Amino acid sequence: MLTKDLLRVSRAGGGFHPQFVGDERRDLAARVLGVYQGHVDRTRADLDDALTDLEREADDFKLVRGFAKLLDREARFEVRAAVEPRRARDAAFAASEAVGVVTADDRERALRRAADRLDADPDDVADSLYADLDDREILAEIDPRWGPAELVDQYNLSLAQTALFDATEVRVRSSDPKALVSAVKRLRLMYEVRKTDAGREVVVTGPDTLFRSTRRYGTRFARLLRTVAKADEWTLTATVDDRGTEREMTLTDADVSVPGVEPVTDVSYDSGIEAEFATRFESLDLDWDLVREPEPLEAGASVAIPDFAFDYRHADFRVFFEIMGFWTPEYVEKKLSQLEAIDDVELLVAVDESLGAGEAVEARDHRAIPYSGTVRLKDVRDALRRYEDDLVAESAAALPDELVPDPDVATIESLAAEHGVSEDAVEGKSFPEHDRVGRTLVRPAVLDDLDERIEAGMSLSEAEGVLDEYGIDDASALLSALGYRVEWEGLSGGTVRERDDE
Repeated sequence: MLTKDLLRVSRAGGGFHPQFVGDERRDLAARVLGVYQGHVDRTRADLDDALTDLEREADDFKLVRGFAKLLDREARFEVRAAVEPRRARDAAFAASEAVGVVTADDRERALRRAADRLDADPDDVADSLYADLDDREILAEIDPRWGPAELVDQYNLSLAQTALFDATEVRVRSSDPKALVSAVKRLRLMYEVRKTDAGREVVVTGPDTLFRSTRRYGTRFARLLRTVAKADEWTLTATVDDRGTEREMTLTDADVSVPGVEPVTDVSYDSGIEAEFATRFESLDLDWDLVREPEPLEAGASVAIPDFAFDYRHADFRVFFEIMGFWTPEYVEKKLSQLEAIDDVELLVAVDESLGAGEAVEARDHRAIPYSGTVRLKDVRDALRRYEDDLVAESAAALPDELVPDPDVATIESLAAEHGVSEDAVEGKSFPEHDRVGRTLVRPAVLDDLDERIEAGMSLSEAEGVLDEYGIDDASALLSALGYRVEWEGLSGGTVRERDDE
């Protein structure tokens, strides 16, 4: 991005048109690059003087300064001084006060006295006195990421970003709308998706209609442009507050080209609340898969993209989940209207209690989950359990009352997976050819074999080896079913004993 004083725009026809540059400006970009490369190991003052000379020769001094602003960020300046400047000043000022500097000779005596104190050369002390001032810093290195052509492209992007600093609303149509919305949400911009004759349009609302214009919000618009430009085809129209006058600016993929553009990555979620919730929910290993930014939902003339969706693992069933965070009353009302227009889907809405919108959400027949500071997992889990109870009942009803696994040994988990249902759906069934031991199903003949092979006094490890041969993992439940317990002997292991063996 550039600073606003370097913004080059035309207001012809009442619009707001950034003055992009083309290939014809590569020569000027190359000259600015050359000035930087030619001033390595020289002072910033020398570099600035050379750039000023180039500004006088060029027909647009702002363009030279724009190129220089971008290259300055690629340059490394350093202080080079034989004596640390602050120490040199302290010693020189103390010596000057002692000598009483009036003439040039007095100054020389003071510098020699300061040099003696610092064990340095007087000339080095003199040169070091103000070496840390900006214009005395040395250009140590310039390693730009761009050649002349890329510098022109980067300038056009930066110019467009700067023009967006004072935008109050941005409307974007993109060939990659999902990536666009993802970036909008991660930058924590307020938005809605509208259906137009030309396709879906993402409308991002700026701060002027909400609180007050802020530089932070303007720079988010600017950063959004980097992701917008990643799409093959896009059009961006912005309403810009130009010193109190509203003007319209339109940008397209023909204006801004950014080779190697990467999407916004510094923020993974809309907010810390969402990021924390996702991390905690996924650690639970429930029967629900969390989906980030699912498909758009029709909401009347608009489109809504919920923050998450929960997919039930054992059926084709999805519950959408929206977290309503810190928004303005106007934005909350707009969001509530969207929710009202969404039909035929299951939707949970977590509502920040400070918004006072919980009752309004419930009135729209959506399940509201109040939260303060963080979304409680228990509340979400309880809300999902209501759906889960119905889903389990439906899948259980579709199964026969009696289940007969083919293997001699099977688990509740494997049997549920075989039928494509949850373990809860299997729990209430009967197993006429197997005995249930814990969460394992075992044919009586296998239990008889185990009863023959396992005996009191056997080490636990030996018993577990026998059980492994039959594919039985739950040693504790099987030994108990056979009438045994484990007597633990510290770190040396355990011994199988009869339960009534004292």
